[in-house]
Amino acid sequence: MTEATSTSTSTSKPATAFSLGEPISSSSLASSSSTSASTSTSTSAPAPASSSHNTLLTNDSPSRGESLTPRHGPLAPNAFELSEDEEPTPVLGDIPNHPSRAETLRRRSLAKRGIGIDESKGIKLSNGHKVHKADGMLEQEEEADDADAEEVEDDDHEENHLDSYDDNEKKQIGKENDWEQENENEHVNGHENKTGHRRKSSLSAARERMRAKMKSPLVPNIKLDELRDTLEIGIEKKFAPLSIPPHRRLQTAAVLLWALLTPLSVIVFLLCASCIALWPILIPYLIWIQFDTAPQWGGRPKEWARRSFIWKYYAQYYPCSIVKEADLPPDRPYLFGYHPHGIIGMGAFATFATEGTNFSEYFPGIKPHLLTLDSNFKIPFYRDLMMIHGICSVSKRACANVLSMGPGSAITIVVGGATESLSAHPGTADLTLKRRFGFIKMAIREGADLVPVFSFGENDIYEQLANEKGSWVYALQKNFQKMFGFTLPLFYGRGVFNYNYGLMPFRHPIVSVVGKPIHVKRDPHPSNEAIQETQQLYIEELMRIWDKYKDLYARGRTKELTLVE
Repeated sequence: MTEATSTSTSTSKPATAFSLGEPISSSSLASSSSTSASTSTSTSAPAPASSSHNTLLTNDSPSRGESLTPRHGPLAPNAFELSEDEEPTPVLGDIPNHPSRAETLRRRSLAKRGIGIDESKGIKLSNGHKVHKADGMLEQEEEADDADAEEVEDDDHEENHLDSYDDNEKKQIGKENDWEQENENEHVNGHENKTGHRRKSSLSAARERMRAKMKSPLVPNIKLDELRDTLEIGIEKKFAPLSIPPHRRLQTAAVLLWALLTPLSVIVFLLCASCIALWPILIPYLIWIQFDTAPQWGGRPKEWARRSFIWKYYAQYYPCSIVKEADLPPDRPYLFGYHPHGIIGMGAFATFATEGTNFSEYFPGIKPHLLTLDSNFKIPFYRDLMMIHGICSVSKRACANVLSMGPGSAITIVVGGATESLSAHPGTADLTLKRRFGFIKMAIREGADLVPVFSFGENDIYEQLANEKGSWVYALQKNFQKMFGFTLPLFYGRGVFNYNYGLMPFRHPIVSVVGKPIHVKRDPHPSNEAIQETQQLYIEELMRIWDKYKDLYARGRTKELTLVE
């Protein structure tokens, strides 16, 4: 780092030059002994020593590679102690205590890589190996002073230089590993020689001790670090690639449109209500909603709405399909019982409210009407969108009105209702059917044949949080159902641009198997025995469908079909 010229008149004692990693201006070293005299001059502008510039040193003087330049962080207290065969040389001038710019950058580089610095014992590498500086020991530097003499132009260049500097240093430390381990063990009384064994850093050891002590107060058998690792794995999102075919994007958009149809209808209505000029239209519309009887008479079905291309993409998203067990002649009314309910009943909408699955081709002459809660027809604009698809109220009056329209008229009831949605877990088929007699009684009164429909995959398009009976979650959901008439399952699916978190349903095939019709003789006042007998026939046909197709469409099931209520 400095250009030094030393003159020796006697070889009894060597003249030693010190390099601190940066130029020391206006400092000189002189020997006051009677047998030797040396003069050392340092300049503030560092320059490498040229070949023409001769330095007169005795054979006992330390070489440039044995300089006392600190390379492992701050100077140790005994960094400048000479060996026993050397005498202290008086120093004219104080050595600055603050680190140089290069030294600061070097420490910063070590800190980024997780290498700790011990102010008194040397450095501690990231692998836990500790390096000590022995008294009088000087590490070998190969042309390091010449490299340090150059000015660093920018921070990036300096950090890169220091990184390579530290890599060479680690290699040299690795070569001297055996000697340093022996030197370290000599300072420890009564300890066995452990040369070659990697020791953990004090920081890593402290972390391990802390993690061993810290346990969750709620889950005493699980350490916090294990729980943290589990959560980090669980929340990892799998994003959809950019190279998705356009038709799959359209399928996702169609399902998203249906899922957002209710909030979009409310938003549009509020925007229209904010415009005073539209009030003369909105006010009569709201009044008319209260007296409109269309939901009780099958809605206002439009064939163009049912055959919209949007619902083709909607059905292809899962995809949805129909398996026909028997022909249904259009000379009588039909009551379809749909199982299971699932979270929302996506398969029921695709099969009976649209032509996405080509229902009219499988059962020509049949005009299906999907039934839903009467409260849905109180939402402005949304009610009209449902009615043009033939969706109507599930009230007794609406059922009787549609079935009385003549041959070919049909209604579809999701028998399990909101209660069954709480049991909608993937791989299961828990049906709420044992105490459901209302739709059986309605079919007998109107003389409509009963057609059981089991939809494989309906419970697999959403994940639902655990809500076993007796849990506080289940109790909360049941109380919510009693207050509002419908329940609120705690479910999740996928997102629009990711595959594992969101409110969009998963892509899972939904196969609706339409069973054989159960002929019912019309009776305006059926007895309880007739109702129970008809229900038993209905359950037997439903179980037949399950047993026949479960190994084909429910291979991933975790349990068999179960009638829970």
